[in-house]
Amino acid sequence: MQFRLAAIQDAEGITALINAAFRKAESFFIDGDRIDTESVRSLMDRGQFLVADKNGNFSGCIYVEFRGQRAYLGLLSVDPQLQKTGMGSALLKAAEEQCANAGCSFVDLRTVNLRTDNRAFYGRRGYVESGTEPFPAELTPKLACHFVNMSKRLG
Repeated sequence: MQFRLAAIQDAEGITALINAAFRKAESFFIDGDRIDTESVRSLMDRGQFLVADKNGNFSGCIYVEFRGQRAYLGLLSVDPQLQKTGMGSALLKAAEEQCANAGCSFVDLRTVNLRTDNRAFYGRRGYVESGTEPFPAELTPKLACHFVNMSKRLG
């Protein structure tokens, strides 16, 4: 599998991938799409998406934003048919290497507290919980929830 940095013309494909992956994982507590194409384009103005691209078909992606000595990772998404194949781990590792090469010492991310599978996934890869944040007030989840912040020291 080849990983590459996404270009602006990839925004629609990235949006479809993220929504498919998150719909499978989060439909038990929230309805609707996770993101729209305009939001993906806006994120591309601040950071970049690393995509797993096989002949123009995206099987995975992760958002990377450099913030000085720290980096933020988000929206790790894998095609639902390819989940549990190691694709997410490979994307995460590639993103962490990209962050280290950019001079970052730490990587931060956040996940919803109800996604205990996510917290375990990141925990097995060296991330530790570092705090919480409220869930956005404009969203209406079916269950009460909040974000869990996690961080990892690189190197």
